[in-house]
Amino acid sequence: MKVKMILPALTEAISPYFRPIKYSLFPPLGLATLAGYLNEDDQVTIQDEHVEKLDLNDDPDLVVIQVYITSAYRAYELADHYRARGAYVALGGLHVTSLPDEAATHANSIFLGPGEDIWPAFLADYRQGHPERVYKSQVRTLVGVPRIRRDLIKRHLYLVPNSIVVSRGCPHVCDFCYKEAFFQGGKSFYTMQVDDALAEINRLPGRHLYFLDDHLFGNPRFAGELFDGMKGMGRLWQAAGTVQSVLRPGLLEKAAESGLRSLFVGFETLSTSNLQEQHKYQNLNRDYHAAIQRLHDLGVMVNGSFVFGMDDDDETVFDRTVQWAIKQGMETATFHILTPYPTTALYERMAQQRRLLHSNWELYDTRHVVYRPAKLTPEMLEAGYWGAYRDFYRWGSIFQGAWTKERWSDRLQHLAYAAGWKKFESAWDFIIKTKRASSMLPVLETILTAFGSHTSHTMEHAAQEV
Repeated sequence: MKVKMILPALTEAISPYFRPIKYSLFPPLGLATLAGYLNEDDQVTIQDEHVEKLDLNDDPDLVVIQVYITSAYRAYELADHYRARGAYVALGGLHVTSLPDEAATHANSIFLGPGEDIWPAFLADYRQGHPERVYKSQVRTLVGVPRIRRDLIKRHLYLVPNSIVVSRGCPHVCDFCYKEAFFQGGKSFYTMQVDDALAEINRLPGRHLYFLDDHLFGNPRFAGELFDGMKGMGRLWQAAGTVQSVLRPGLLEKAAESGLRSLFVGFETLSTSNLQEQHKYQNLNRDYHAAIQRLHDLGVMVNGSFVFGMDDDDETVFDRTVQWAIKQGMETATFHILTPYPTTALYERMAQQRRLLHSNWELYDTRHVVYRPAKLTPEMLEAGYWGAYRDFYRWGSIFQGAWTKERWSDRLQHLAYAAGWKKFESAWDFIIKTKRASSMLPVLETILTAFGSHTSHTMEHAAQEV
């Protein structure tokens, strides 16, 4: 059987604001995971439109397309193309799960929710000649999941080929998040067995890892055992976590000791009212400054996430947020415009309030305003979003943030990481166009190694005080 798996380009990846490096970071791990369920004699290819031009003149038997909201129209175009050529087309992913009726008109079969149970069920039905139209996930477990087909990943096209996921979902429920819709009908947070996760890590070459889990620290017992098992591996890794998990005693220390060097943290807003409105209770009454200080003391860089456009935000929110982040010495920041994704609690609330402006999914990219803000005009919100990026990544801001650090080595590493990410676009463009993204991985590893160089000294000092 000839199988083709496609990750269509997100709309923002082909826009005038496209940053090639942003979409050349991680390979399509989800598709490579599904490929692990195929038979050894199946001929399978994976194509990621973000990093390569699609070959549309082939004739696969089965085409599998992963659909996100801003790639939906492109995904449907590809699906219609291959169905016209006689292929059997299967669509799955976040957007398909949210709007199954829309997706079903472009597919032979659709998949709702995670695929660990429904994908092998479909393959059995397909091989027997009677596949169903709709497969809905009910059983949630990562026990017995086959090895990821990393041999199908074109490693040289990605800066971070060693991406890994050892859990699904998140234990928290925020109004603006897709999670509850995607995992409806079963557990919305579950992990691999620790030994299986460690075995997958051991199979990855080199030193660097990037955990793409929504919340790697979500199960403290699992995370603690995972970090214990990673000690001594010599890994350097990055991940995402919450303010709450950073402040939890003991767990962050284990993470840093096992190689954590950069953490994506969802601060989202400095407003208590906004946190309450979006039901982001895990951030309420948490000391953001203390969380950042803990990370820096342990040699971990911070990538702070912020969302603009919640109902308590006015025209002052952009400058207040940016200046606060700079004064905290945050190495990098990611800004978003609040986006009500279909079927989320936020979407339903805004639909009832008649605040949604349209349903052009290509603009639901966290860069465009698709609803009526409470205290801002759409134009003010978009301008403020772009201004926040501009102001945070000015040379003066980068230097100001770096100089919050006491050690010269930390200042230089801050400069190298922040400037390297945002100030050398032409260099990154050349690297991506010449398909040499992976050649920059040693540079990233050097920066991460240097930033964490004082971690062991910090821990030794703490141990001596005990």
